[in-house]
Amino acid sequence: MLYPIAIARGDNVTAHGIFVPDIEGCFSAADDYQDAIDNAIEAIELHLEGLVEDGEEVPLPSSINNHIDNPEYEGMTWALVPVDVNRYLGKSEKINITLPSRLIHMIDEKVSSNKDRYKSRSAYLAKLAEKELIA
Repeated sequence: MLYPIAIARGDNVTAHGIFVPDIEGCFSAADDYQDAIDNAIEAIELHLEGLVEDGEEVPLPSSINNHIDNPEYEGMTWALVPVDVNRYLGKSEKINITLPSRLIHMIDEKVSSNKDRYKSRSAYLAKLAEKELIA
């Protein structure tokens, strides 16, 4: 999933500030602007681990559009950082669904032509569900 981050540019004395609006209390900093993305990912992963350990819900990312007009982030640069949240959402469960055979065939074709992106039919369906539920 792609979490939006806001980056406040620092200077020779002050580090660049990194804020994750979708995760309350999640922030980081980077001395080098190019480290901002890596530091943001690390901060998000650590924060999500803590939430799971405390039995709290994992906040899913929203669109940058939900935050871009917030005066708290005025003048900041926006970016999206990729974070695999699957390990924080709980263990996988097997379910039984019914789909038309033609649709199953189309799904299987999509999966087989995109093996690097989709490891299985389940992974493909999960990716679509995530996209729909977060949008």
